[in-house]
Amino acid sequence: MTKEWLGGTTIFAEMSALAVRTGAINLGQGFPDTDGPEEIREAAVRALRDGRGNQYPPGPGVPELRTAVAAHQRRFYGLTYDPDTEVLVTAGATEAIAAALLALVEPGDEVIALEPYYDSYAACIGMAGGTRVPVTLRPHDGAYHLDLDELRAAVTGRTRLILLNTPHNPTGTVLGREELAAIAELAVERDLLVVTDEVYEHLVFEGEHVPIASFPGMRERTLTISSAGKTFSFTGWKVGWVTGPPELVTAVRSAKQFLTYVASGPFQYAIAEALRLPDSYFEEIRTDLRAKRDVLSAGLTAAGFEVYRPSGTYFVTTDIRPLGETDGFTFCRALPERCGVVAIPNAVFYDHHDQGAPFVRFAFCKQEKVLSDAAERLRRLGT
Repeated sequence: MTKEWLGGTTIFAEMSALAVRTGAINLGQGFPDTDGPEEIREAAVRALRDGRGNQYPPGPGVPELRTAVAAHQRRFYGLTYDPDTEVLVTAGATEAIAAALLALVEPGDEVIALEPYYDSYAACIGMAGGTRVPVTLRPHDGAYHLDLDELRAAVTGRTRLILLNTPHNPTGTVLGREELAAIAELAVERDLLVVTDEVYEHLVFEGEHVPIASFPGMRERTLTISSAGKTFSFTGWKVGWVTGPPELVTAVRSAKQFLTYVASGPFQYAIAEALRLPDSYFEEIRTDLRAKRDVLSAGLTAAGFEVYRPSGTYFVTTDIRPLGETDGFTFCRALPERCGVVAIPNAVFYDHHDQGAPFVRFAFCKQEKVLSDAAERLRRLGT
């Protein structure tokens, strides 16, 4: 367990408080500064007024949403799931990850996670009694890459599962078909489970998102997790889901019932409608975020950062060493006063902080005028 979450305030809370105190532009946490589609917001209002979801919804989730999730998986990926036995609605993807690891990991089991990793992974593996085994994505040629040999070498007789994240937060890496095929082959060969966090599945700017569950031998050993927050820009609604074989989904539900039990009743009906939006919606959000990525990336490059151009997600990672800096924590804590922008030090996403020390993450899921203002402010670093 890492000290960032064990008995203390997270770096996200610290940086957000710093943004408020200094009036800085907050490019730290990954939440949009505008709401999603008006028709989906109105769908939630309609559900509230109609009395749908105002009391406890069914434990697995409302049937309308479970059916919509199954239809989404079939529509986009050709994966078929039974809404009654193979889909579970959760309080966002964070709860889904927690419940999956609590359900599947026994004390002493090893869990391989791609490093840098979303901060809740460390906490959830620790709470389950597991041992985290990081496999590090390393930057070169303008992007982050997975070393498949390093991944294979990390598997031991105690390895229980691989915790996968693609598109990857915080690096923006989107694993390709060849990489996923190799991971799938390894999982089948060593009889490993895979829990895959795919919340940024529709936010891919280069390449394509391919669920690992679609590879031979993987459907029966994979739990796929996603959520509505990032795709539809309603992060506060906390509607997530798990799809997978009945025995694994049942195990997750057994753990989930002692976490939130149920959540987000009226919002579940709204997200069922959101998942049925036309292809044009999903294309538009990708196009919009790609343009925002480019605005912020250009500004960061002009300010003197080395920029690792993300292929997906909300985030761009930078190297601060060209600016004469080496410690991301010190840099980020001083940045609001220096130029009025807040970012997150990537070291918090690493087991060994030195691996991530010179890297800093910025979120670009903001209005374009906000990003342009931030880029202008960041140029002060070079003066």
